[in-house]
Amino acid sequence: MINSIIAMAACIIMSAYFSATETAFSSLNRTRIKALAENGNKKAVLTLKLSENYDRLISTILIGNNIVNIAVASIGTLLFVNMLGQEVGAPLSTVVVTIVVLIFGEITPKSIAKDHPEKFAMFSAPMIRVLIWILMPLNFIFENWKKLIGKLFRVNENSKMSQEELILLLNEVQEEGAIDESEGKLLRNAVEFGDLEAQDILTHRVDLEGIELGASKEEIAGKFEESHFSRLLVYDGTIDKIVGILHQKDFYVGAGITSEPVSKIMSQPVFVHQTEKIDALLQKMRSGKSHIAIVIDEFGGVAGIVTMEDILEELVGDIWDEHDEVEEPVQQTGENSYTVYCGISLDDFCEAFNLKIESDCTSLAGWIMEYMGRIPAEGDSFRFENLSFTITKTNDHRILYVSVEVTTELNESI
Repeated sequence: MINSIIAMAACIIMSAYFSATETAFSSLNRTRIKALAENGNKKAVLTLKLSENYDRLISTILIGNNIVNIAVASIGTLLFVNMLGQEVGAPLSTVVVTIVVLIFGEITPKSIAKDHPEKFAMFSAPMIRVLIWILMPLNFIFENWKKLIGKLFRVNENSKMSQEELILLLNEVQEEGAIDESEGKLLRNAVEFGDLEAQDILTHRVDLEGIELGASKEEIAGKFEESHFSRLLVYDGTIDKIVGILHQKDFYVGAGITSEPVSKIMSQPVFVHQTEKIDALLQKMRSGKSHIAIVIDEFGGVAGIVTMEDILEELVGDIWDEHDEVEEPVQQTGENSYTVYCGISLDDFCEAFNLKIESDCTSLAGWIMEYMGRIPAEGDSFRFENLSFTITKTNDHRILYVSVEVTTELNESI
């Protein structure tokens, strides 16, 4: 009887080892293991090597775990039957062995390994390597069986991680504290970077600063001083016919203004369609050695411009220079009232006020005109859900600012 108890205890210890090893290798941080391996940790090197062939590793673990669990169940049944008889011993053995294996062979070791996966994986690596050699024939059979099943059922899953899965992973890593909020935001921006188009980040044509090709040097100098821009668009007759970009450093030479005509000192612009992806746009701007790209709409007119700064801001957030007026698009003016700049993106507005708006418009101004069905004037007002809107400032046909008051009553009528 003592020998049977010792054999059961040994099997339960091995079951705990296999369970903990499975959890450790499935939960370990490969980056940490790689760092330890590069620093000369031999166990980390072995752990990394074993994890690279995960199918063989998990096959060895499952084979070993099943062998010891079957063994402990068989020995336990024989022990209880000899002690209590067939009728009582068999069912009692099933209950006792199941509870013992669950607590000491599965739940407890897996919980410990989950908290310290790298340490336990490196601890178990030498022994699991020996077991992989011992069970190599069985592993060979199961590996080929897996290939056969894959061919029979034509399993051809895409193992690449989708963008949504990658963002979820970044969120989990940030919640675990491995990266801080600013690092997480930067990484998410980098993941989403390739989906953005030129039309998503452009400066609209109504906000462009430019000069006529035939403008006088005094007019150009005044425009540089007024706008504080280092580059100005040069157009011939209309903003839809941009012919060049004038850089301030080319206009001012030495202690005064250049004597060369604008047509000789301006650089050639880079033109892109509004649906151009910004990663491809960045490549075009780099190859064209241009800081500004002219964005063309579907009718061949100028929709706006995209600058290098606009692209960088999509990665690192707003970049302010000494001439920028730092102004938040949403400013609280009272307990439940706000002044909102209508150039804010509709997504950012919805996030600020916890709304869900279905619209093809990208800006708050565009949605307001779409919702009201007309171009509003100063003083016009409407309500949407629990928000009351009042147009406070316009410029020609543009809505610049709107006052938003949060109410408790819901109403979706104009």
